[in-house]
Order: sequence, then C-alpha cells, then structure tokens
Amino acid sequence: MSVTEGSASPGTRTAPRYVGTSLPRKEDPALLTGRGSWTGDITPAGTLHLAMVRSPHPHARITGIDTAAARAHPGVTAVLTGADVDGEFLAGIPCGWPVTEDIKVPDHRPLATIEVNHVGDGVAVVLADSAAAARDAADLVEVDYETLPAVVDVADALVEGAPLVHDELGTNHCYTWPLATGDVDAAFAEADVVVSGQYLQQRLIPSPMEPRAVVCVPDPVGGGFTMYTATQVPHFVRDLLAAVTGIADTKIRVIAPDVGGGFGAKLNVYAEEYLALVLARRLNRPIKWTETRSEHHQATTHGRGQVQDVSVAATRDGRILGMKVELLADMGAYLQLLTPGIAVFGAFTFCGLYDFGSYSFTCRGAFTNLTPTDAYRGAGRSEAAYGHERIMDDLARALGMDAAEVRLRNLHPKFLEPRTVPSGVQYDSGDYEACMRAAMDLVGYPELRAEQQRRRDARDPVQIGIGIGNFTESGGLSPSKVAAGVRLQSGGWEQASVRMTTSGKVEVVTGTSPHGQGHETAWSQIVADRLGVHPDDVEVLHGDTLIAPFGRDTYGSRSLAVGGTAVHLAAGKVLDKAMLIAAHLLEADEKDLEFEGGRFRVAGTAGPSVTIQEVAGAASLAANLPDGMEPNLTADSAFDPPNFTWPFGTHICVTEVDVETGHTRIRRYVAVDDCGLVVNPTIVEGQLHGGIAQGIGQALYEHATFDAEGQPTAANLATYTVPSATDLPSFELEQRVTPSPTNPMGVKGIGESGAIGSSPAVVNAVIDAVSHLGVSHVDMPATPQAVWRAITAASRQTA
Repeated sequence: MSVTEGSASPGTRTAPRYVGTSLPRKEDPALLTGRGSWTGDITPAGTLHLAMVRSPHPHARITGIDTAAARAHPGVTAVLTGADVDGEFLAGIPCGWPVTEDIKVPDHRPLATIEVNHVGDGVAVVLADSAAAARDAADLVEVDYETLPAVVDVADALVEGAPLVHDELGTNHCYTWPLATGDVDAAFAEADVVVSGQYLQQRLIPSPMEPRAVVCVPDPVGGGFTMYTATQVPHFVRDLLAAVTGIADTKIRVIAPDVGGGFGAKLNVYAEEYLALVLARRLNRPIKWTETRSEHHQATTHGRGQVQDVSVAATRDGRILGMKVELLADMGAYLQLLTPGIAVFGAFTFCGLYDFGSYSFTCRGAFTNLTPTDAYRGAGRSEAAYGHERIMDDLARALGMDAAEVRLRNLHPKFLEPRTVPSGVQYDSGDYEACMRAAMDLVGYPELRAEQQRRRDARDPVQIGIGIGNFTESGGLSPSKVAAGVRLQSGGWEQASVRMTTSGKVEVVTGTSPHGQGHETAWSQIVADRLGVHPDDVEVLHGDTLIAPFGRDTYGSRSLAVGGTAVHLAAGKVLDKAMLIAAHLLEADEKDLEFEGGRFRVAGTAGPSVTIQEVAGAASLAANLPDGMEPNLTADSAFDPPNFTWPFGTHICVTEVDVETGHTRIRRYVAVDDCGLVVNPTIVEGQLHGGIAQGIGQALYEHATFDAEGQPTAANLATYTVPSATDLPSFELEQRVTPSPTNPMGVKGIGESGAIGSSPAVVNAVIDAVSHLGVSHVDMPATPQAVWRAITAASRQTA
C-alpha cells in the first residue's frame, strides 16, 4: 500500500530544513527556570481542598460512618459519604474497552457505598479551607467495617471456592479473549522440539514526578465548569465527565497545564475528577485535590500484572513452526478506562519480529482485591516482547544454539509494504535483520561471547551476560474503524488546525496533549518546513478543550504518527491556498510556481516573487483575492490512520553478575531503533532514555507487592524501589529509518519503544550470565536476592 501527500498542490515545495535536526526544545526554558504551570500551583479564591477517606481493608462491608468529629474540625466545610453524593451521578465510572460482549463489568462508584474492594477504595470526602485541615479531618472520620475474605493472587482468583471480589457477579472471571491463526496443533505435533516457559509480569507503580491533581472551578456567569487536571487525555476527561454527571460537554472545559509525566497512569478518568466536578456544582466553590504519594500507590492504577504461559514448536535447526500463548491478566478490583484491553492488546505482537505459520493466544482476565490495573508505558506490547524474547532464549538453550542465531533464523525478511504476520495483523514496514546486526556490531557481540567464555573457564566470581531484546510495537493508536480486531469506543483519528496570522506568524492547534514529549518543538519543525517559516514563528496550542475542542489526546505512541500527521496535512492545505493567492498576486499560473525558502516565484526565473508572509497579509486584508476565495490562511485537518504503525528495534544489554552475591551491574546498554522518519533526534534520544530506564526499573528493581491478606507492602517510595541515575549506565543509541507507508510523513513513534525492548534484554542478560551454572529462569525484578536464590537452587540440583 502506498500513501501519497494529502495535498495535491502542483507547485514545487520547499525541501526539509528543520525536520531531522536536533532543535532545542521550546518547552525547556520555562521548565528549567521554575516557570512551569502545574495543576498543584492553581488555587482560585474561595477554593475548598478535598481529602479522601480511604479504606484500610482490601475487602470489607461498610456498616457505618461517623462524620461528626470531622465536621467539627476547624476549617471544615463539609464531610460527605458515598450515600451523600451517589445521586449526583447518572452512572458509575465507565470502562472504555469492553473486549468481549459477555465481559463482566462491576459497578464502580466514585465513592463506595456498601462494600470496599481494595486498600485505598474511597468511602468519604472532606472539604476544608486548607489541604492540611482536610487531611487532618479525614483522619477523624470513623468508618465501621465488617472485613471479608480477600483474593490477592490472580491465579487463586479463578480457583473454585475462591473469595469473590464482587458477589453480584458470581465469579472472579472477567472475560476470555481468544485468537488463533493457522493449524497450531499440527505445528506442535510435527515439531522436533517444544519449549515452554512461564513468565511473570509483576505489578508496577507508575510514579511520575508530578502526582495526580485536579482543580474544578465553577463559572459564576456562564454556568459551566473549568477543570484543571494533570492528565494525558483532557478530551476523554471532558467527554466522560459529561456522560457520568449529565452536565453538557459544552459546559465543561478541561485544561491540562504542564504535566509532569504520565506513563499511562494519567490515561484515565478517576474518581477524584468526577467528585471534584459534582462537588463544585453542589457547593458552587472551586474544589482542589492533590494526590499524596501513598495515595498514588493505593488508588492510582498499577501497570502490568500478568502470568504468561508461552510455548514454541521448532525444528532442530531452530526454525519456529508455531506459538501458543496463555495469559492470565490481573484486573484488580474494578475496570478502569482500558483495564481489560491492555493484555489483549499484546496479542498482536506476541509473535514479535518472527516469521512462522501458526499462532494461538488466549487471555483470561480475573478480578482481585487489589488496586485496578491499566495502561503503563508500552501497555500490552512490553508484556508481549518480554514473553517472546524470554521464550527465544529458552529455545536457544534447549537447542544448544546461540541466542542471536536463533533469532536471526526466524526474522521476517525486509519489507517496505504491509506484511501479514502470525497474529493476523499487518505490520507496516521493517528491516529487522539489518537492525539486529547493527546492534550486534555496535556492542561487539563476538568479542563479548569470547570474553564470556574466558570468564567461565576461569571461574571468575563476576560473570558477564549478553541479553537481546528484539521487539515491535503497535504504535499510532489507532484506526477508528477497528483496532487490530479489537473495537474501541473512541476513534483513533486526530485533529489539527493551522492558521497564519496577518503578520505571517503561524498558530497551530493540536488535539494531542503532551506530558513531556516535546510536541511544541516537533510540531513547529513540521510546520516550519511545510510553510517556509522559522520554528520560532510557530506557536503550538494544546491541552485545552476550549481552544482545541476536538482531539483524542496522547498515549500509545500515537502523537506524531496521528497528531503530527494531522498538523502536516493541515499545513499542506494552508500552503495550497497560499499557492493560489500567490499565483493571483504574481499574475501567473500556480502550476508554474515554485515555493522555496518561504517565497513563491515562477520556476526558473529571477522575476517577481512574494513571501508567504505577504500572502498571509493579503489573505487577511482580502482586497485582492481570486474570485470566490474566502479570506485568511487557515485550515483544519483530521487524520484517521489506515493501520497502526509498527516501530521496532534491537536492544542488547551486557551485565556483570557477582555469582557469590547475586548483584547485577549493567556494563553496557546498546539500542538500535527504527521509528520511521525522525523529526528531532534529541527528542527521540530523550524518549528512549526514559523508556529504557523504566524497563530497567521493572527488570531489576520495581515490584508493587502485597501480603497474603491484600495489604500493600510497597506503599510508598521508601519501600518501592525506583532506580536513580546512579543505577543506570550510559545508553549507546543508533537510529535506522524504514518509513511507514501508513502516513504521508513516514513516521512511526518512539515514546514507548525503550520500555518495550529493555526489560527482556536485561533479564535475558542476567540469566545468560549464570546459565552455565544451571540457572534458566529468574522472575522480575531480578534483585540480588532473587539471582542468588536461583544460583543456589541450581547448584543444589546439580550437586
């Protein structure tokens, strides 16, 4: 499939000047000098501060709530329970991704009224003149609970007789979602070797630098509401608030100011946002809530949470014939916006970069009495890459082959047009072998294997391991009509407007809402090249549903591939109109014009010319325009992609593991990524740095743990280990470019790639370092204790 430019203008266009260059980020001066604008900084006059009263139990029935002492506390305006506010809502908190028709969706109220289902479940709110007074008064609310049995482990949840999270559902089973292509049973029957492994995706806590926060301000004149919220999805917030509260969406303005990281946790609409809106309506006062770190650990969605059973069938020479995947996905206590779809989303990339004939995938979702899970950077794709890269190493060990050689024998050949892969979807383009060999060359793969053998022969107490993380991901989320076989309840299109002012400056309105990705810079580069202006003359407006009423926001590596493409197309429409006006002003045929360096002239001549700024002025004055043409240089564009984009890469990690202590040090980390056309190389590097750090965090450090009763044992940053800069190596990065045919710029996306390729590369490297000692499996996080235990257990088996 080929994609052409969305603009049909016949004139010659300016060659790129800014796209592909590392312009400094426009966003950074304000952030680096403390002039950012955060939701937590916003406190309108008359604000009431909200504090949540949360359940200390994972599962309990509410038998009584005494609010008298809290209401008497100085500065308190109101104390409200779930029963007090339930009538404000038309419905409970909705799930936006029901993956099957028979999925079980429990009722999820912003405040629990009868039963709490996880530690941190909200049962009451306190409103006071200060945040401190509200928190102090919240401690005075006395709630009587009748504790109930809790189910903590997702595997236990589906055992007959397990405690039920929601009695009314009659089961903890949420859904079963299957996919199959080819004859999987025949592939396994004819295989020379079958290898199986069970891999755990532990729960993760997103931990952005800025916690969640919301301020809702009633408009005393128009009767509407302005909500400031630290979110990735202001348009989703507006639309779901309207649906749940009955307030018209035209009366709800949502603004996402500067947002200090999201990582998927802010791709949601939470109880606190619904409560802030209805309480602002009820009390006619601004309402403000800012999350504490302990609340973040208890009541903001967690990431991951899967048990993966993966099997591959292969020939003696390492050719894969088929793959089977059985997933058990932990929903937690409720279904948030995307909860059930996250694991299902991985179905389409569990086959990775590998070409084989038969594939089956089944995912079962189950409820537990834990915090709900939802999107986390690389959602679904990271889990899939971990599964297929772990099984590739297990296959290599079973065959006595090198881990790289097994992968190279199974890669798809180079393709520049869409290619159907084992999961049944079409990847857009790829050159996987070239990417993988580039990473091997960069890291010095043969030399590392030789060093590894020398250390083993010498019985060095510090052994080295080499781990490979090949991956692809479905970026550019997503086509509106169908998302790779899973229907979403919101379209994947994106909207943009580009307008030139009378003075010739450019204003861009984008429906994407950044939280650190650098949209203002990248979008300015795209528009500057299209319109022949300087990026400093382009202003990008975003994150405000009044200014940008249409948009689908930022997640799923979609911003550039969908939102940036919409900007590109809108700028092309502006240029088309400018070409017609320029031709009129120059008394020439537009087919004869060329556009170079922001100036129109008849091609091949040194005659009269006109700048695009002069054209913009003429369009605004409208005194000398072609007949029938409307004034002003402005255009809208909505881009609805025909397919996902499929960024890919090879990450290689080199570890040093002390076999006496289990301590792991990352000696080198190499990554070669292909995200299609690169707009700003520095931004790409920054996205990769952050993503790789998160993947390393999952591989070696992070785990949201609970005791057998469902109490969190990593309830704050003192007990939940997040890696610091001193724990990370320098990253050696290279980029290759295989343009995507699904959009006119050939871009693919990069925001999640680092988090997808890194965790399998690191864990494979840890296991590889000690595999000669009999270790073939270590679960994440591969802490020194976990590695030491694996070494000790292996030595006992061989003794």
